[in-house]
Amino acid sequence: MHKSWRFIPSLKALLVCGALAMLALASVAMAQDEAGDTPGVAKRYVLMTSGGWGAAQNAAVARLGGTVNFGHAGSGIGSVTSADPDFLKAALKSGAFTRGGLDMQVQWQDPNTRFADEGIDLEEEVVTPGDETFVNEQWNIVGMNLPAAWAATGYTGAGVRIAVLDGGIHSTHIDLDGNIDVAKSTSFVPGFAYNQDVGTFWHGTHVAGIAAAEDNAIGTIGVAPGATIVGVKVLHNGSGSFDQVIAGILYAADAIADGGGGADIINMSLGATFAKGGGNTGAGALVAAMNQAVNYATTKGVLVVSSAGNSAIDMDHAGSLTNVPAQSGSGIAISATGPLGYAVGWPAGNQDFDRPASYTNYGNSLVWVAAPGGDFALPGTALCSIPRCCGGPAVTQQCWVHDMVMSTVRGAGASISSYGWAAGTSMAAPAASGLAALIKQRFPGITVGELKAHIAQTADGVNGNDPLKPYYGHGFVNAYRALTEGSVSQAAASPTPKVETAAVAARAELSVGNGRVPEISFSMPSAGQARIDLYDVAGRRVAVLFNGYAGAGRTALSWDGRDSNGFKLGHGTYFARFMANDVTMSRKFVKIGE
Repeated sequence: MHKSWRFIPSLKALLVCGALAMLALASVAMAQDEAGDTPGVAKRYVLMTSGGWGAAQNAAVARLGGTVNFGHAGSGIGSVTSADPDFLKAALKSGAFTRGGLDMQVQWQDPNTRFADEGIDLEEEVVTPGDETFVNEQWNIVGMNLPAAWAATGYTGAGVRIAVLDGGIHSTHIDLDGNIDVAKSTSFVPGFAYNQDVGTFWHGTHVAGIAAAEDNAIGTIGVAPGATIVGVKVLHNGSGSFDQVIAGILYAADAIADGGGGADIINMSLGATFAKGGGNTGAGALVAAMNQAVNYATTKGVLVVSSAGNSAIDMDHAGSLTNVPAQSGSGIAISATGPLGYAVGWPAGNQDFDRPASYTNYGNSLVWVAAPGGDFALPGTALCSIPRCCGGPAVTQQCWVHDMVMSTVRGAGASISSYGWAAGTSMAAPAASGLAALIKQRFPGITVGELKAHIAQTADGVNGNDPLKPYYGHGFVNAYRALTEGSVSQAAASPTPKVETAAVAARAELSVGNGRVPEISFSMPSAGQARIDLYDVAGRRVAVLFNGYAGAGRTALSWDGRDSNGFKLGHGTYFARFMANDVTMSRKFVKIGE
């Protein structure tokens, strides 16, 4: 099972609980098999067909005295309950099914109950418009080169749907509530809604925030802050059955018109390791069904992104082991990176953001790309502080804590603004999913194969002779390259050039010159609201030049070369970003120092 390290500051104490991943061993499945021989006890089975699931399969189950829990027509996968200990043998002899197995409950993630459950003292205290309070903590955002990518292109993942298959998502969290499609979020865990779980961490909430926390000047920001989150609960307290996870994949992959979640990307920060072919665990058919489900999602144009696992296993030399769903079907697996000492001497701390995390699984047969997942390997208990953006008390924790990834968490009581740290490939996967959403916005017609290739080809590659190459696959994700470099197949992807197509069609323009006081102007075909922001190369907003009503035609701006606090800005490259209605465009310029 994938076990991420999670850190939740408590009001009473600072507590870290967690462990490197353990294998899903034969004993787990054998206990299930023993239950399968008990007469009169209802058990669940996963069955597959070579074609679609239809009337023949339903009739065969009914004839054998079973009950269909779900039968998915397109994928040919179904779940069935029967109290007959000989049901599976009879079903496979019926000719209606090609393969099947006794369902299995798996601990896919760390149980949240092992973590601090007393409350979180990182509540939002100061809200200052313009920036997220904890953005200085988010080395993962800087490591992916996202600030420069956002400033240069304006892409946020708007219109792209990320299904988070996980535990519960805290749907009223102030950084998530505006991005969740409540109507299409659902649960496949009996007795629980998609926004229910246990404890104060809530793995699914942390994952959702990494992928798509809102850009609202509060707390943290996600990789794709404009993307839509579809919460699909398949685990409770980190545990769930194969048929729950498979049902979640199939639901997320199907179009809304067909009763599905309408996802473009599926994120699964979960996993377990099994013997290939099932070994003596009885999991062979279940692993095959997972493969079939992931491949079905691909046929529907949905990219499946999974965490690579946290056991530090070299999967190129792991013998008979396979990691599920990381190595399932045509999806991609993401390994984790993290710095050592990011907060030591901040802001001049360690910025080796693409350093392989101490726990990550690796191997070219496993990893597609690497992404920020955090680490906890910095020795010692010294304290480090990182200032909050825009005022408020600094965040002071043990230095190694800052090397993990900060994101949204459930918190205690009625909290809607709690944050905490975690480290794991569970944190790396949603970073890659968010990047995929940004690319999907840029190239709306991109296929799954092209999307995978574009993520790989715009990653920062590693020399083929580098001994660390198996940790990276095709490289370390780079959002700026992904959003500014050409598509792997522009003609097939039918790309919309950035978000300026509407602007060009409406003859809106943004003009920026170089100099000590650069000339900046914009024109609009009709009167309306407009805004001009200035960003530095790190993606920090340094000034708002215009925010109000502008008349039709050209508007020239007067700028004295100072930032929003009145300080003179030095020589360097900056970006002007123009926004009006649905039009967004950016222009780069150079300011010459005084």
